[in-house]
Amino acid sequence: MSEKLIINFTPTGMIPTKKMTPHVPVSVSEIVEDVHKASEAGITMVHLHARDEVTEEPSYKKEIYSEIIGGIRKFDPYLVICVSLSGRNFKELEQRADALYLENALKPDMGSLTLSSLNFNKVASMNTPDMIQQLAAIMKERGIVPELEAFDIGMVNFSKYLIKKGLLEAPHYFNLLLGNIACSQANLLHAGIMIQDLPENSLWSLAGIGNAQLKMNSTAIAVGGGVRVGIEDNIWYDTERTKLAGNSDLLDRIHVIAKANGREVMSSKEFRTKMKLKPGNGEYGR
Repeated sequence: MSEKLIINFTPTGMIPTKKMTPHVPVSVSEIVEDVHKASEAGITMVHLHARDEVTEEPSYKKEIYSEIIGGIRKFDPYLVICVSLSGRNFKELEQRADALYLENALKPDMGSLTLSSLNFNKVASMNTPDMIQQLAAIMKERGIVPELEAFDIGMVNFSKYLIKKGLLEAPHYFNLLLGNIACSQANLLHAGIMIQDLPENSLWSLAGIGNAQLKMNSTAIAVGGGVRVGIEDNIWYDTERTKLAGNSDLLDRIHVIAKANGREVMSSKEFRTKMKLKPGNGEYGR
Protein backbone atom coordinates (compact mmCIF):
# COMPACT_ATOMS: atom_id res chain seq x y z
CA MET A 1 0.00 0.00 0.00
CA SER A 2 1.31 3.47 -0.88
CA GLU A 3 2.08 6.06 1.77
CA LYS A 4 -1.03 7.88 2.89
CA LEU A 5 -1.60 11.38 1.53
CA ILE A 6 -0.91 14.44 3.67
CA ILE A 7 -3.43 17.17 2.82
CA ASN A 8 -2.29 20.50 4.21
CA PHE A 9 -5.27 22.86 3.86
CA THR A 10 -4.52 26.58 3.39
CA PRO A 11 -7.88 28.37 3.37
CA THR A 12 -7.01 32.08 3.57
CA GLY A 13 -3.42 33.28 3.17
CA MET A 14 -2.37 36.93 3.17
CA ILE A 15 -3.24 38.08 -0.35
CA PRO A 16 -6.77 37.08 -1.47
CA THR A 17 -9.49 39.58 -0.59
CA LYS A 18 -13.26 39.58 -1.02
CA LYS A 19 -12.77 41.93 -3.97
CA MET A 20 -10.57 39.32 -5.64
CA THR A 21 -12.83 36.38 -4.79
CA PRO A 22 -15.98 36.17 -2.68
CA HIS A 23 -14.97 32.64 -1.68
CA VAL A 24 -11.98 33.56 0.51
CA PRO A 25 -12.73 33.16 4.23
CA VAL A 26 -11.65 36.27 6.13
CA SER A 27 -13.65 36.53 9.34
CA VAL A 28 -13.12 34.12 12.23
CA SER A 29 -16.49 32.48 11.59
CA GLU A 30 -15.81 32.09 7.85
CA ILE A 31 -12.40 30.53 8.42
CA VAL A 32 -13.74 28.17 11.08
CA GLU A 33 -16.62 27.11 8.81
CA ASP A 34 -14.31 26.41 5.84
CA VAL A 35 -12.05 24.34 8.09
CA HIS A 36 -15.13 22.51 9.43
CA LYS A 37 -16.18 21.54 5.89
CA ALA A 38 -12.62 20.52 5.06
CA SER A 39 -12.34 18.42 8.20
CA GLU A 40 -15.49 16.54 7.29
CA ALA A 41 -14.25 15.98 3.73
CA GLY A 42 -10.85 14.78 4.96
CA ILE A 43 -7.65 16.72 5.61
CA THR A 44 -4.53 16.09 7.65
CA MET A 45 -3.69 19.58 8.88
CA VAL A 46 -4.57 23.23 8.44
CA HIS A 47 -2.26 26.21 7.87
CA LEU A 48 -3.97 29.30 9.30
CA HIS A 49 -3.66 33.00 8.59
CA ALA A 50 -5.51 35.53 10.75
CA ARG A 51 -7.14 38.61 9.24
CA ASP A 52 -8.58 41.84 10.60
CA GLU A 53 -12.29 41.42 9.94
CA VAL A 54 -12.83 45.10 9.07
CA THR A 55 -9.85 45.86 6.84
CA GLU A 56 -9.18 42.27 5.66
CA GLU A 57 -5.49 42.97 6.31
CA PRO A 58 -3.33 40.12 7.68
CA SER A 59 -2.98 40.07 11.45
CA TYR A 60 -0.37 38.53 13.74
CA LYS A 61 -2.47 38.92 16.90
CA LYS A 62 -2.81 35.85 19.07
CA GLU A 63 -6.25 37.04 20.17
CA ILE A 64 -7.60 36.44 16.65
CA TYR A 65 -5.73 33.15 16.31
CA SER A 66 -7.18 32.03 19.64
CA GLU A 67 -10.72 32.55 18.36
CA ILE A 68 -10.01 30.60 15.18
CA ILE A 69 -8.22 27.75 16.95
CA GLY A 70 -10.85 27.58 19.68
CA GLY A 71 -13.60 27.40 17.06
CA ILE A 72 -11.85 24.62 15.15
CA ARG A 73 -11.12 22.51 18.20
CA LYS A 74 -14.78 22.47 19.19
CA PHE A 75 -15.52 20.17 16.24
CA ASP A 76 -12.10 18.55 15.63
CA PRO A 77 -9.84 18.41 18.70
CA TYR A 78 -7.35 16.18 16.86
CA LEU A 79 -6.76 18.31 13.73
CA VAL A 80 -3.13 19.43 13.41
CA ILE A 81 -3.08 23.24 13.44
CA CYS A 82 -0.26 25.41 12.11
CA VAL A 83 -0.19 29.20 12.54
CA SER A 84 1.51 31.55 10.12
CA LEU A 85 4.63 33.38 11.29
CA SER A 86 5.06 35.18 7.98
CA GLY A 87 7.52 38.02 7.46
CA ARG A 88 5.71 39.54 4.51
CA ASN A 89 3.85 42.17 6.54
CA PHE A 90 5.40 41.97 10.00
CA LYS A 91 9.05 42.68 10.71
CA GLU A 92 9.37 42.48 14.51
CA LEU A 93 10.04 39.21 16.33
CA GLU A 94 7.39 40.03 18.94
CA GLN A 95 4.76 40.32 16.21
CA ARG A 96 5.75 37.25 14.27
CA ALA A 97 6.01 35.07 17.38
CA ASP A 98 2.82 36.32 19.06
CA ALA A 99 0.66 33.28 18.24
CA LEU A 100 3.34 30.92 19.58
CA TYR A 101 2.47 32.01 23.13
CA LEU A 102 -1.05 30.59 23.07
CA GLU A 103 -1.36 27.83 25.63
CA ASN A 104 -3.27 24.72 26.66
CA ALA A 105 -6.30 24.01 24.44
CA LEU A 106 -5.42 26.98 22.18
CA LYS A 107 -1.77 26.05 21.63
CA PRO A 108 -0.86 25.51 17.97
CA ASP A 109 0.89 22.27 17.03
CA MET A 110 3.07 23.95 14.42
CA GLY A 111 4.27 27.35 13.20
CA SER A 112 5.38 28.21 9.68
CA LEU A 113 9.10 28.90 9.23
CA THR A 114 10.19 30.28 5.86
CA LEU A 115 13.85 29.40 5.44
CA SER A 116 15.11 32.58 3.72
CA SER A 117 14.04 35.96 2.42
CA LEU A 118 12.36 36.02 -0.99
CA ASN A 119 10.61 38.25 -3.49
CA PHE A 120 7.03 37.75 -4.64
CA ASN A 121 5.55 39.59 -7.64
CA LYS A 122 5.13 42.88 -5.80
CA VAL A 123 6.44 42.47 -2.25
CA ALA A 124 9.29 40.86 -0.36
CA SER A 125 9.10 38.43 2.55
CA MET A 126 11.98 39.25 4.87
CA ASN A 127 13.44 36.36 6.83
CA THR A 128 16.92 37.18 8.06
CA PRO A 129 19.14 34.42 9.43
CA ASP A 130 18.75 35.85 12.94
CA MET A 131 14.95 36.03 12.66
CA ILE A 132 14.70 32.46 11.41
CA GLN A 133 16.89 31.18 14.22
CA GLN A 134 15.03 33.16 16.88
CA LEU A 135 11.65 31.85 15.71
CA ALA A 136 13.03 28.30 15.59
CA ALA A 137 14.43 28.69 19.12
CA ILE A 138 11.09 29.92 20.49
CA MET A 139 9.27 27.02 18.85
CA LYS A 140 11.76 24.50 20.21
CA GLU A 141 11.44 25.98 23.71
CA ARG A 142 7.64 25.91 23.56
CA GLY A 143 7.30 22.49 21.99
CA ILE A 144 5.86 23.76 18.70
CA VAL A 145 7.03 22.06 15.50
CA PRO A 146 8.23 24.22 12.59
CA GLU A 147 6.37 23.80 9.32
CA LEU A 148 9.39 24.36 7.11
CA GLU A 149 8.69 26.43 3.99
CA ALA A 150 11.19 26.15 1.14
CA PHE A 151 10.81 28.03 -2.14
CA ASP A 152 14.14 26.90 -3.60
CA ILE A 153 17.05 24.52 -3.02
CA GLY A 154 18.99 27.09 -0.98
CA MET A 155 16.23 27.12 1.63
CA VAL A 156 16.40 23.33 1.88
CA ASN A 157 20.13 23.65 2.47
CA PHE A 158 19.58 26.26 5.20
CA SER A 159 17.40 23.77 7.08
CA LYS A 160 20.45 21.52 7.39
CA TYR A 161 22.38 24.42 8.92
CA LEU A 162 19.60 24.83 11.51
CA ILE A 163 19.72 21.10 12.23
CA LYS A 164 23.49 21.31 12.87
CA LYS A 165 22.88 24.21 15.26
CA GLY A 166 20.37 22.10 17.18
CA LEU A 167 17.40 24.35 16.34
CA LEU A 168 15.45 21.74 14.37
CA GLU A 169 14.73 18.24 15.58
CA ALA A 170 13.55 15.31 13.46
CA PRO A 171 11.12 14.31 12.20
CA HIS A 172 10.74 17.32 9.91
CA TYR A 173 7.84 18.49 7.76
CA PHE A 174 8.45 20.57 4.62
CA ASN A 175 6.18 22.54 2.33
CA LEU A 176 7.99 22.84 -1.00
CA LEU A 177 6.44 25.82 -2.81
CA LEU A 178 7.06 26.03 -6.54
CA GLY A 179 6.10 28.49 -9.25
CA ASN A 180 6.89 31.81 -7.54
CA ILE A 181 8.50 34.18 -10.03
CA ALA A 182 11.78 34.59 -8.09
CA CYS A 183 12.19 31.00 -6.87
CA SER A 184 12.08 27.38 -8.04
CA GLN A 185 9.73 26.85 -10.94
CA ALA A 186 6.90 24.35 -11.12
CA ASN A 187 8.62 21.60 -13.08
CA LEU A 188 9.84 18.08 -12.39
CA LEU A 189 13.53 19.00 -12.31
CA HIS A 190 13.17 21.72 -9.68
CA ALA A 191 10.78 19.65 -7.58
CA GLY A 192 12.95 16.55 -7.83
CA ILE A 193 16.13 18.32 -6.78
CA MET A 194 14.43 19.81 -3.72
CA ILE A 195 12.87 16.49 -2.70
CA GLN A 196 16.14 14.61 -3.22
CA ASP A 197 18.05 17.08 -1.04
CA LEU A 198 15.71 17.05 1.97
CA PRO A 199 17.22 16.10 5.34
CA GLU A 200 16.75 12.56 6.57
CA ASN A 201 13.47 11.76 8.29
CA SER A 202 11.42 14.41 6.46
CA LEU A 203 7.81 14.37 5.35
CA TRP A 204 6.96 16.74 2.51
CA SER A 205 4.16 18.30 0.51
CA LEU A 206 4.24 20.11 -2.83
CA ALA A 207 2.52 23.44 -3.34
CA GLY A 208 2.10 25.34 -6.58
CA ILE A 209 1.54 29.08 -6.84
CA GLY A 210 -1.48 30.11 -8.94
CA ASN A 211 -1.94 27.93 -12.02
CA ALA A 212 0.86 25.66 -10.79
CA GLN A 213 -1.20 24.41 -7.85
CA LEU A 214 -3.01 21.62 -9.67
CA LYS A 215 0.13 20.50 -11.51
CA MET A 216 2.26 20.31 -8.36
CA ASN A 217 -0.52 18.71 -6.30
CA SER A 218 -1.08 16.10 -9.01
CA THR A 219 2.65 15.41 -9.23
CA ALA A 220 2.93 14.93 -5.48
CA ILE A 221 -0.04 12.57 -5.37
CA ALA A 222 1.44 10.50 -8.21
CA VAL A 223 4.90 10.12 -6.67
CA GLY A 224 3.95 9.56 -3.02
CA GLY A 225 4.21 13.03 -1.47
CA GLY A 226 1.70 15.27 0.23
CA VAL A 227 -0.13 18.34 -1.02
CA ARG A 228 -0.66 21.87 0.18
CA VAL A 229 -3.93 23.15 -1.27
CA GLY A 230 -6.32 26.07 -0.80
CA ILE A 231 -7.28 29.59 -1.76
CA GLU A 232 -4.10 30.95 -0.14
CA ASP A 233 -2.06 29.80 -3.16
CA ASN A 234 -4.66 29.80 -5.92
CA ILE A 235 -8.10 31.43 -6.31
CA TRP A 236 -8.99 29.85 -9.67
CA TYR A 237 -10.49 26.45 -10.41
CA ASP A 238 -9.24 26.26 -14.01
CA THR A 239 -5.96 27.29 -15.60
CA GLU A 240 -7.87 29.49 -18.09
CA ARG A 241 -9.08 31.47 -15.05
CA THR A 242 -12.74 31.49 -15.99
CA LYS A 243 -14.08 30.11 -12.68
CA LEU A 244 -13.22 31.24 -9.17
CA ALA A 245 -12.76 28.31 -6.80
CA GLY A 246 -14.08 27.77 -3.33
CA ASN A 247 -11.92 25.85 -0.90
CA SER A 248 -14.33 22.92 -1.13
CA ASP A 249 -13.89 22.84 -4.93
CA LEU A 250 -10.12 22.60 -4.61
CA LEU A 251 -10.28 19.95 -1.90
CA ASP A 252 -12.89 17.83 -3.68
CA ARG A 253 -10.64 17.68 -6.74
CA ILE A 254 -7.71 16.51 -4.63
CA HIS A 255 -9.83 13.69 -3.23
CA VAL A 256 -10.78 12.58 -6.75
CA ILE A 257 -7.13 12.56 -7.88
CA ALA A 258 -6.03 10.78 -4.71
CA LYS A 259 -8.64 8.05 -5.19
CA ALA A 260 -7.54 7.56 -8.80
CA ASN A 261 -3.98 7.06 -7.55
CA GLY A 262 -4.96 4.69 -4.73
CA ARG A 263 -3.89 7.18 -2.06
CA GLU A 264 -5.79 7.31 1.23
CA VAL A 265 -5.77 10.58 3.18
CA MET A 266 -3.50 10.54 6.23
CA SER A 267 -5.48 11.34 9.36
CA SER A 268 -4.33 13.92 11.88
CA LYS A 269 -3.81 11.11 14.39
CA GLU A 270 -1.49 9.27 11.98
CA PHE A 271 0.40 12.47 11.20
CA ARG A 272 0.77 13.17 14.92
CA THR A 273 2.39 9.78 15.40
CA LYS A 274 4.79 10.25 12.47
CA MET A 275 5.77 13.75 13.61
CA LYS A 276 6.04 12.82 17.31
CA LEU A 277 3.31 15.31 18.15
CA LYS A 278 1.16 15.01 21.25
CA PRO A 279 -2.11 13.13 20.66
CA GLY A 280 -4.47 16.11 20.43
CA ASN A 281 -7.78 16.36 22.26
CA GLY A 282 -6.31 18.82 24.77
CA GLU A 283 -2.60 18.02 24.30
CA TYR A 284 -0.89 19.90 21.48
CA GLY A 285 2.59 20.49 20.08
CA ARG A 286 5.52 18.16 20.63
